[in-house]
This record gives sequence, structure tokens and C-alpha cells, in this order.
Amino acid sequence: MNIFAGIGRATLGFLAQTGRLAVFAVRAVSACFTPPLYGRLIGQQIMRVGYFSLPVVGLTAFFTGAVLALQIYLGGNRYGAEAIVPQIVVLGITRELGPVIAGLMIAGRVAAAIAAEIGTMRVTEQIDALTTLATNPMRYLVVPRLIAAVLALPILTAIGDSIGVFGGYIVATENLGFTGSIYLKNTIDFAKTEDITSGLIKAAVFGFIVALMGCYHGFNSKGGAQGVGRATTDAVVSSCILILAADFILTAVLFHK
Repeated sequence: MNIFAGIGRATLGFLAQTGRLAVFAVRAVSACFTPPLYGRLIGQQIMRVGYFSLPVVGLTAFFTGAVLALQIYLGGNRYGAEAIVPQIVVLGITRELGPVIAGLMIAGRVAAAIAAEIGTMRVTEQIDALTTLATNPMRYLVVPRLIAAVLALPILTAIGDSIGVFGGYIVATENLGFTGSIYLKNTIDFAKTEDITSGLIKAAVFGFIVALMGCYHGFNSKGGAQGVGRATTDAVVSSCILILAADFILTAVLFHK
């Protein structure tokens, strides 16, 4: 019976946490559409989320495209289908790997920073001080980060897609014997608008997830330095899991037959 009691407590705890997250998300989204909006803070967060994350996203995308081209060539070589490398590289990067990798990189870099920053403000009672000064913490702390992540991650993904395709191009032309002009022509001819836009839609959703989880766990941290560390870890782990789950759901919705 103790086993069933533990399962029941875990299930009830999960449902309660899900409910609290849903309420927090509704409050955050509604605050995005009501004044005041702090434009200066939104601009600062776009720089932190987007511009300063560009090196890690670019490097990751480049090597992902390079290894993807190499693996597709090695797999296609078994069946004499080496020519499909440019088509599969651009399809895999734009539809899946570009937004997912950008989302996971941003989750590791940004969600942790958001949770640590807001969590520190929570345990040092700075959020309570904002409320005392008649400043809504939801609009001042959460809304700028949500808007910035939703706007910045599609831009990062578009840049990462280009760099990833370029990585595949470098490997294909330098190591696999492809002709550069033919590789580019096959890439351009095969890529469709819906492939690119679907990846950008995914990126916007992933940006929302990353910012939401960072803010949520930061807002609900407690217990001093240990609580902030736990909130940071939880923000990264939950962001990564939700990004992969959302990727499956969005793929099923966007490409259903």
C-alpha cells in the first residue's frame, strides 16, 4: 500500500504543479496584451536572448549540418542514393534540427539565467519590493522576457538554418566530391516555403516555453541559495522536455495528412 500511496502523492503533486503552471502562463500571456509594456526592458532582453546567443547557436548549427551531410552520404552510399544529401540536409535542418537545436541551446543558456536572476530576486525579497512600489512583477519581469524570447528565437533559428545548410555544403563539396553549384541548386529547388515557416513557428513556441519555464521556476523558488540552484536546474530540464514534446505535437499538426 505504501507503493500506491507514493504513486498517488506523485500524481497529485504533478497535477497541482501543472495547474499552477497553467495559471501562471495565463497570467503572463494576458499581461503581454495589457499596458504598460516596458520597451527598454524588451530591447535589453532581445539582446540577451538573441544577439548574445548567436555564437553558440551558430557553432552548433554548423557542426550539426556538417555531420548530417556526412551521415546521410554514408547511409545513402549503401543504396546508391548519395545524390539526396542536399535535399535531406535542407529538409532536416529547416523542419526539425534548426529550431530544436536552437531551442535546446537557448534553454541551457537563457532559461537557467532567467531562473537564477528571478529566483535570486524572490529569495532576497526584491519581488516583494516591486509590489510595494506599485510595480506589477509580472509585467516588469516576465512580459519582457516572454516577448523577447518569442521574437528572438525565430530570428536565431533562421540564421542557424542558414549556417547549418552551409555546414552541410562545406562537407559535401570539400570531402564528399559534390559540385558546389549543383549542390546549391538542389538545395534551393527542394526547399519549400512551408518547410521554413514551420520551423520558424516551432521556434516561436520554443522561445515561449523557455522564457515561461525560466520565469515560472524563478518566481516559485524558495529556500535560499539551494532553492535558486534547484529552480535553475528545474527550468532547464523542464524546458528541454517540453521543447521535445511540443516539437512532436507541432510536427503532427503542421504536417498531418
